[in-house]
Amino acid sequence: MSRLKGAGNSVAASRVPSVTRPVAHPLPGGWPLFAHRVRAGFPSPADDYVAETLDLNAYLIRHREATFFVRARGHSMTGAGIHDNDLLVVDRALTARHGSIVIAVVDGEFTVKRLEKRNGRIRLRAEHPDYAPIEFQDGQELHIWGVVTQVIHSLVP
Repeated sequence: MSRLKGAGNSVAASRVPSVTRPVAHPLPGGWPLFAHRVRAGFPSPADDYVAETLDLNAYLIRHREATFFVRARGHSMTGAGIHDNDLLVVDRALTARHGSIVIAVVDGEFTVKRLEKRNGRIRLRAEHPDYAPIEFQDGQELHIWGVVTQVIHSLVP
């Protein structure tokens, strides 16, 4: 059986080009959060008042000291809503479970994939039909760096 190591356990949208830690102090006052929900169907009149402020650090990060950000590269996870150059929020304090999307190291290479644990076997599955799953052989190690909790996807090219 292959061994699983890493955050919460004991690795191509592809190599991880950069890692960034969350800021130590949230933005002062946060961002305005409108009480009215925006319809994705037919338009409706918008409420013109702010219900509260939104602190993106509090919204995106559960475990500040164990969280980092990384950019995805490639197209293997588009079925999970992760696109090339998206910013991923990764929590090292969470235990990677069957079905978790993880940042992992396989044979010295970083990757983001969905973790599958079945019948004592471990594999990493892409979310795109053009990419084969990563199957592990006996003695091969998988290092989990963390669980992806959020995806920040820009709509501006």
